[in-house]
Amino acid sequence: MVTEFETKLLGVMMMVIMMGMGASLTWRDFLIAFRKPKGVLVGVLCQYGIMPLLGFAMAMLLDLPAALAVGLILMACMPGGTTSNIFTYFSKGVLALSIMMTSVSTLVALVMVPALLEFYSQAAGISGDFKIPASNVAQVLMVLLVPTLIGMALRKMSPNIGATIELLGGFLGILVILFLVVTWIPRNHQLLATTSLTVYFAAIGLGLFGMALGYGLSRLLRQDANRSRTIALETGIQNGPLAVLIVTLSFAGTMQQDILLIPVLYSLFIVISSSLVTLVFRRRSDREALARDKAKAGQLVSA
Repeated sequence: MVTEFETKLLGVMMMVIMMGMGASLTWRDFLIAFRKPKGVLVGVLCQYGIMPLLGFAMAMLLDLPAALAVGLILMACMPGGTTSNIFTYFSKGVLALSIMMTSVSTLVALVMVPALLEFYSQAAGISGDFKIPASNVAQVLMVLLVPTLIGMALRKMSPNIGATIELLGGFLGILVILFLVVTWIPRNHQLLATTSLTVYFAAIGLGLFGMALGYGLSRLLRQDANRSRTIALETGIQNGPLAVLIVTLSFAGTMQQDILLIPVLYSLFIVISSSLVTLVFRRRSDREALARDKAKAGQLVSA
């Protein structure tokens, strides 16, 4: 269970993270995205088409208990997290696309997350005390929209202040995950020790399978390799801290602890999984850049 103080602290940290995301944006970014929207649209399709369906399918195939199924489906319905922007940067992906996907998926979340959560919860037969009210989710997302707009306003007023807040928000995303690990895991080590491999598979697999499917669909929709890798990271890396915040505001006691299990495990392992995937993507990016340089050199020689 997360304490009242930790819940409040998590809420404040989420506001700073969202302000950082807003500070990475300008209205011009949205105009550019709408002129060439295909990459962002593919990303939104992966985010809200693939991930919720994947979470639901895994919950059903693994026959998870109601509390764990709720946590997994909630995690799958979340928008992209700002952490994905950091991994995209280190993987030499298309950072502008990653930032825009995170922002658009977060704005779209106001409508899509409550609707998808309601739909897949009903499809999974989750009802009663385990059901997360769609109004709770919408309220949390609406509150977090405010610091996002403040971040955009600060960026417009002062690019230097905006850049500082953007950097702070990105790294705070990782800090929140470490915060969850340091505070929650030690208190629940017995629970983790008795947790089945099936649950670990669900928590880890959601991110990895999401990345794989995001990459595959992007290539199928004719995105180039680099953009597809960017979309893959953005698809698989969900906003774990946001899911944790929603759970802590919606449940209490033992039920909260049970539902939190998969979001917390996901948040822990997605950093490890994404680091490994980033190394692979970075090597591919380097090989592609080297191949392009050789091709250019060959053209110069032949000319």
